[in-house]
Amino acid sequence: MHRALFFLLFVYLPHLQSISPAAATTTNNVTLPGCPSKCGNVTVPYPFGIVSPSSNSSCSIDPWFDITCNTSFNPPKAFLSADKFAYTGFGSSHRVEVLDISDEYIRVKNTVASKCYNQSGGVIDDNATGLVLSHSYFTLSELNKLITIGCDEYALVSPIAGIEGKNFTSGCVTVCSNVQDVPIGSCSGMGCCSTSLPTGLTTYVAQVFTLNHHTRIWSFDKCGYVFLGEQTAFTFQGPSDFTDPNFANRVVDTVPVVLDWVIGSATCNDYKNTPDYYCQQNSVCVDFKGGNGGYRCSCQNGYQGNPYLTPGCLDIDECADPNNNPCNGTCTNLPGSFNCSCPHGYEGDGLKNGRGCMPTNSKSPALKLSLGIGFGFLSIFIGMGWMYFSQQRRKVIKLREKYFLKNGGMLLKQQLDSNEDGSVNQSTKIFTTEELKKATNNFSEDRILGRGGYGTVYKGILPNGNIVAIKKSKVMDESQIEQFINEVVILTQINHRNVVKLLGCCLESEVPLLVYECVSNGTLFDQIHRIGGAMAWLTWDHRLRIAIESAGALAYLHSAATKPIIHRDVKSANILLDDNLVTKISDFGASRLIPLDQAQVTTLVQGTLGYLDPEYFHTSQLTDKSDVYSFGVVLLELLTGKKPLCIENGKVVRNLATFFLESLKENKLFQILDPRVVREGSLEQLQAIGSLVKRCLNMNGYDRPSMKEVVMELERVRKLTKQPWVNQQGSHEGGNLIHASDQGENSDLYGDSMNPYTGSIELSSNYSSDQFRSLYPTNEPR
Repeated sequence: MHRALFFLLFVYLPHLQSISPAAATTTNNVTLPGCPSKCGNVTVPYPFGIVSPSSNSSCSIDPWFDITCNTSFNPPKAFLSADKFAYTGFGSSHRVEVLDISDEYIRVKNTVASKCYNQSGGVIDDNATGLVLSHSYFTLSELNKLITIGCDEYALVSPIAGIEGKNFTSGCVTVCSNVQDVPIGSCSGMGCCSTSLPTGLTTYVAQVFTLNHHTRIWSFDKCGYVFLGEQTAFTFQGPSDFTDPNFANRVVDTVPVVLDWVIGSATCNDYKNTPDYYCQQNSVCVDFKGGNGGYRCSCQNGYQGNPYLTPGCLDIDECADPNNNPCNGTCTNLPGSFNCSCPHGYEGDGLKNGRGCMPTNSKSPALKLSLGIGFGFLSIFIGMGWMYFSQQRRKVIKLREKYFLKNGGMLLKQQLDSNEDGSVNQSTKIFTTEELKKATNNFSEDRILGRGGYGTVYKGILPNGNIVAIKKSKVMDESQIEQFINEVVILTQINHRNVVKLLGCCLESEVPLLVYECVSNGTLFDQIHRIGGAMAWLTWDHRLRIAIESAGALAYLHSAATKPIIHRDVKSANILLDDNLVTKISDFGASRLIPLDQAQVTTLVQGTLGYLDPEYFHTSQLTDKSDVYSFGVVLLELLTGKKPLCIENGKVVRNLATFFLESLKENKLFQILDPRVVREGSLEQLQAIGSLVKRCLNMNGYDRPSMKEVVMELERVRKLTKQPWVNQQGSHEGGNLIHASDQGENSDLYGDSMNPYTGSIELSSNYSSDQFRSLYPTNEPR
């Protein structure tokens, strides 16, 4: 149990009252006359001032800037005003020690929150840390970070309730299980973590909490720590910080908390011509951008001194110190500047860091003429070169603009601008040609991942180390441009773990480019139809999971996307697998957005042989049920291990969907299934999924299930009993099941396996209209 959080008592003081500075300054122009300028090792410049217990006069611009000098220490120590500022912990508070005061910041001594444990996980020490600057002209600087040390900690920091007026909580977690894993000098989450706080914060309280009470790492880490401090002042020393009994004291002594300080609470313009404007002559007023406003004064260039004290900043006489005289010749001091000149008989700029001064007669007229002519020709060549490269650059810019228009840039812009509902991801990156050339080693042949109907896919490595797939389209005509832009617009609207993610595009090259996440484990088509049979990992459970993930992604496209999307080219070659064998649907070049008030659209028939919906082929009416049919063919591939189109006897092309439906009529379902599916799936599962495939392949799209229904049915199949039916005696088909399945068909209609990210096979590829119609019969009653 943690102890209750502390209650803070502090005094609210009256609003800032103006105190006019004295008319004269001390000789060093640091403090008001008669006021001490140092407390121990700390210099206290005006508008700050040391409080004198023996005098009623103020040495500061306002009581908030009072500094108390405690002479009981040796050397004396400076503290912020005792009744205005305080460190706080569990029910206690103490004064804030000042370490340094500069023109912008004041650095104060730190405090550290800690929590220590015994070997059994009991808390033996628990301290919080916090600071109160409320209602003052001080805020916590952005130079600070919240730092947490330990191997079993999470730290939380928040404003002090009832004072700050803000409501937030921030923090970080640091975990490590082995002391050898803890890096030295790194504060990114293993042994050490850091985080920033909001700007303008005036109070905070920080505590350290545990995840497992240090029971697992007690042997090398018994305590956790958290503190706010200047980030550049702290370096994590690794495991030695865990065992250092003086760690907290070391942080307190070496890592200060940085505070921003300002005058007042409004801008320079608000205070000008009022008694509260303290910037003197030769100084500039700078508004403070953080916190609650305010301003600071600083000396102009060439001046020095205290800008808050009369007569203001004084001119720096650059010529006074002979050791630092900037001139090689005669130095003349000017207000805020200086001038160098050469004596009679010499020429040059007179600067030590410049040309200096040289005798006028040191160069002959011939040498001067030669130098003049040489510099003249050099200037001409430089000018001509600049003009040439400028012209070439303009040509490149115009060429890129031409490619941008040619590749559909204006069409894409119109699509994005017309997307008023915000469904398009506006953060999609627009890559330059140079970035993608560098990522692909200038589109090297050894970076090719695959080729397809619409282009070539390259492996790319971005500057941040991310591996991507870059699709380089072929030279396209106007009809292909619309298809390409369609794929960009569709992919920017999709956010699903089982849909390949579009990272960006490039339109300024000769051919358009798309940048995807790289899915490097190949396609489902490759995994099923590889030479020698399906991959060893492709068990019945994995096949079901792949089917469920693919169906879920299509259901998302049909019903959960901002606008319904019909993929129009669902096939196993467009289902990718990542390193964890997670399914990714790809290739949206043929996809279509469906208006919310329509159930179908009329399009040119496009798809891949073997997967194409016969009803869509005959009517040109595209609906979401067209994807259901194609997905049914993918399910058949998973179940049978056969390709959608198989060549029998070297001549006859057999459609797998038709073959499946004929086998069902003849009660020969199990004879066409993959032997491994038969061995691992239960009879109930195989019958259920066979029935589902039959419904998906219905010639009438109206009678097919929706993708949502397909997902639910597949989930139900996965939950069914998993007793392999082939072990049951007396099955009516068991006698010749294995024998029939082992015969398998290894013919492949496609010469090369399809590749991820690439396009579909065109309908006209190697087939006449009559041949295709023979594979896709008309919708007749069955």
